[in-house]
Amino acid sequence: MSSIPLQLPDAILPTLSNLNATLPPDLDAKQVARDWFSVFSGAIEAKDASAVANLLLPDSFWRDFLALTWDFRTFHGQDKITQFLKDQLPVIKVRNIKLKDDYLGLQQPYPDFAWINTMFDFETDVGIGSGIVRLVPTHNGDWKAHVVFTNMEDLKGFPEKIGALRNPLPNHGLWEQQRRKEAEFKDTDPTVLIIGAGQSGLEMAARLKALGVSALIVEKNSRIGDNWRNRYEALCLHDPVWYDHMPYMPFPSTWPVYSPSQKLANWLEYYAEALELPVWLSTNITSVSQDENNKWHVKVKRGEETERAFTVNHLVFATGLGGGVAKTYPYAGLDKFKGQYLHSTEHKRALDHAGKKVVIVGACTSAHDIAADYHAHGIDVTMVQRGPTYIMSCKNGWDVLFKGLYSEDAPPADIADRLNASFPHFMAVGIQQRKVKEIAELDKELLNGLRSVGFKLTDGIKGTGFALLAWSKAGGYYLDTGTSQLIIDKKIKLKSDSMLSEVTETGLKFEDGSELPTDVIIFATGLGDSRDVFRNVCGDEIAEKVKRIWGLNSEGEIYGAWRDVGVPNLWYMMGNLALCRFHSKHVALQIKATEEGLFGRRYSAQEE
Repeated sequence: MSSIPLQLPDAILPTLSNLNATLPPDLDAKQVARDWFSVFSGAIEAKDASAVANLLLPDSFWRDFLALTWDFRTFHGQDKITQFLKDQLPVIKVRNIKLKDDYLGLQQPYPDFAWINTMFDFETDVGIGSGIVRLVPTHNGDWKAHVVFTNMEDLKGFPEKIGALRNPLPNHGLWEQQRRKEAEFKDTDPTVLIIGAGQSGLEMAARLKALGVSALIVEKNSRIGDNWRNRYEALCLHDPVWYDHMPYMPFPSTWPVYSPSQKLANWLEYYAEALELPVWLSTNITSVSQDENNKWHVKVKRGEETERAFTVNHLVFATGLGGGVAKTYPYAGLDKFKGQYLHSTEHKRALDHAGKKVVIVGACTSAHDIAADYHAHGIDVTMVQRGPTYIMSCKNGWDVLFKGLYSEDAPPADIADRLNASFPHFMAVGIQQRKVKEIAELDKELLNGLRSVGFKLTDGIKGTGFALLAWSKAGGYYLDTGTSQLIIDKKIKLKSDSMLSEVTETGLKFEDGSELPTDVIIFATGLGDSRDVFRNVCGDEIAEKVKRIWGLNSEGEIYGAWRDVGVPNLWYMMGNLALCRFHSKHVALQIKATEEGLFGRRYSAQEE
């Protein structure tokens, strides 16, 4: 996936020394929060933008997800925050602001860095929101906010039909018939058509169902979960289960910490069954058009059945990061290669190449996983590293990054999501830099071992590890679960001393003149532009209107995903399990608000 160089703002980490402040020995954190919040809530309800901004540091951040902007925005600095509040407070009309005692208290992650964390609830004309504030001390003893985060939780009058609001009536003998009828959509069209039954599509459908919006998922594969099941056998998640819980149905406490892809695939199938989500399998879209009223006219073909036409209000692409595989490779001579070459997404089993020499071009997650699979099956494999890679061991890294947030004994995932979101990407640079150094010290032996065999390392963009790499280009890192040691031990060979220049009949040739013979080339070189999938399904006219998908804009927010993509009623739902859990609710709320006539004007960044 291509990326544009990030222009990071000059954000000052509010350490005690930078603030010229100290922590009082008799600090009553709750009272400080209550006093500050009393003034804050009064200023908000009075729509006094300047008074609110005066309660914040000059170098503060305000991040909003839909609640005050109907968009995803981060405002940095008092001037931008003041202007945002002047523009939006009279429009959004925030009221009934209430301080919560949940997670209220002093937190001190480092000796020189401390804040008082507090949460609050509020209402607007159409919505119910939540907020998080982090207060830091100043030189004169006052406390001011360094970060404010506001998030839309629900629409007034349209709560999710869960818990006490679910259907309380018994169903005697009609359930199977009703469910079959609902899944077939013979008498009516769904309001939303979702393309893709991976985690993003299933969670999107689950959220919409809870809000009373009818949705149908169409999936080209023959089974739910095949997007995981049909990938390479060695695939396993590298993030822990407590980070991956799905809405309404978390993983059981017996689930392995790192989910094997086959097990996750089966879980997705079970998830769809348990939540009664309508999914049409073996279904392909044959045509898509949008009329002047922004309704979508979609034709689909399910298996051998007759083509079916739908008219829907919303079209959601849940087709994963990258959209399409990069089928072209910028290396001369590939057409002359007498062996086999394929992209990492096309690779299935190491044993498909038993007895052959394999070269993997690339040195990030897929390359490491596939190389380890070949080694485990006794197949000669070499990794060609084109550029430096950020390496973090899962063993040490997750404890540093997720401690107190996503872990076995941490807050529930929905609370953790909000706490995590209250650290805007650019604001968190200084914290990430510290954590990356901590992890590197814990991983010192591993990293030195990699250097000793010529593996090129990076500490990420501005020393932030994999964080900004993931947000900006969705690659450039490997979260180690054991393959790094195989490289150190030379059980997986490494070629990193010269750049690949061309492909020959028998292998690869490098800029220094050296050659590497091989029978099979695996290109683990990333994915294409996510917009390609719009072009493939909707055609050029619609695709040309779609904005950039993924990467960070000048505010540090993700382009395109989960909000406006440039075409009315067209949505891109994507991300790992954690991002899908959190942002599926945001997309569902936007769709529901549109359907109920409640959607306001987007207060969007100028560049968008």
